[in-house]
Amino acid sequence: MKYRGPRTLFVFLLFGCLGLAQSSSKPIEQIQEELQNHDFARALALAQVGLHKAPNDPRLLTLQGNAYVGQGDKKAALASFRHALKFAPDAIPALHGAAQIEYEAGSAAAIPLFQHLLQLQPQDTTTHGMLAVVAYQQGNCKLAVPHFEKAEVLFDSQVEGLHAYATCLMRLKDFDHASTVLQRALALSPNDARERKVLAATQLRTAHSQEALTTLEPLLQVNPDAEALELASTAHENGHDTPQAVSLLRQAILLDPQNVNLYVDFALISAAHQSNDVGINIVSEGIAQQPNAAALYLARGILYAQLDKYDKAQADFEKANELDPTQSMSVAAQSLTAMQKNDLDVALKSVQGKLVRNPNDAALLYLQGDILAQKGFAPDTPEFATALRSAKKAVALQPALGPAHGVLAKLYLRNENYKAAAEECRVALKIDPTDQTALYRLIQSLQKSGDKTETTGLVKRLADLRHQSAKEESERNRYRLADDGQP
Repeated sequence: MKYRGPRTLFVFLLFGCLGLAQSSSKPIEQIQEELQNHDFARALALAQVGLHKAPNDPRLLTLQGNAYVGQGDKKAALASFRHALKFAPDAIPALHGAAQIEYEAGSAAAIPLFQHLLQLQPQDTTTHGMLAVVAYQQGNCKLAVPHFEKAEVLFDSQVEGLHAYATCLMRLKDFDHASTVLQRALALSPNDARERKVLAATQLRTAHSQEALTTLEPLLQVNPDAEALELASTAHENGHDTPQAVSLLRQAILLDPQNVNLYVDFALISAAHQSNDVGINIVSEGIAQQPNAAALYLARGILYAQLDKYDKAQADFEKANELDPTQSMSVAAQSLTAMQKNDLDVALKSVQGKLVRNPNDAALLYLQGDILAQKGFAPDTPEFATALRSAKKAVALQPALGPAHGVLAKLYLRNENYKAAAEECRVALKIDPTDQTALYRLIQSLQKSGDKTETTGLVKRLADLRHQSAKEESERNRYRLADDGQP
């Protein structure tokens, strides 16, 4: 959720906050008078005359900064304020001026300025509010929340400010408090459907299913959309009213048949209530709508496994892996998230540049091996040899680096060294028993080597792990509604 609230909420009065030391100096009084009259050119000229005689006078530098602000030259104004602070670090007017400019730019440089101001004026509610907002924008919710709390009165009429506050609370896992804040936001916009869905999603996160239904009720009475129906379905399921949950979810699917998450939700309910055949039918309908959705094959594979149809389960898992080989099934996949957002060649160049300086860094060696493995080089190529060498060195340097064992297994599979691949998978699973990628590759290795004695048990284990991760992913998707952006 990105804060876009009007910055004018916090804008300081240009002149009322000057607070300069009382002086009978005629030039100071003249400059202040010109500023108050909005004759910024005249004020600037007078300030510069004074600074010619006293170039380091913090009062004149601050007034010059305010004149620049009036003319819209914030760069020059900031330079003036910071120059003043060199000679008077506790000068509140200069601190206010510099902080205001940095705040309007959304700059992290505003944070120490606001913190300094609060040391001088710890009860200043406006400064607490501005610090909260800029800390939120920088993604520092741990810093933001206590200042949101001290400035709550400022946000009572600011929906987006309340959203920022609630988002930070959710990121700190304080969902009950976040729900309270979002109720205040809803009170400001009671007819806003999104406000209701955001609050309901947060109430579900705190297991307050009945409260979520009460919040959603106005949306459910007339032409509800799929999102509201999905939330209400979850609330009913959490409240042990499964028939109503299923009914609402079916309505949601009819309204939005392309929505993969709805089919996954249906599969989870089916699995929880041993209605696997029904779930398979619904998810198969979803696959007909979205034949390239890896999540749907994963969901159906879980249901097949619960029916002990392990061949079909494995076929669906393999199809899911074929459609999305980078799906987050392990620490290895998660560690590559950043790389996958960029070109692999660029990522490889960056890693290799770092390896020149740190040739024995196990993590870098693992990443080099994994990137090369991702690029799919054949076993008889120099790049494949480099990948294998890198992964071997990584596990030799750091035997507990599970993802590196996973890369080795992947390379051994490609090289048809199935016994070695299985051994690496077992090591990876000993390090992380929930590593789905390693478990999947162990099944592949054993099957390709002709050893199927463990296959059934391993497929069941993989289905259980994927059921749990699918449930967690479904919850993440649902609550992403309440935190749908980056600061």
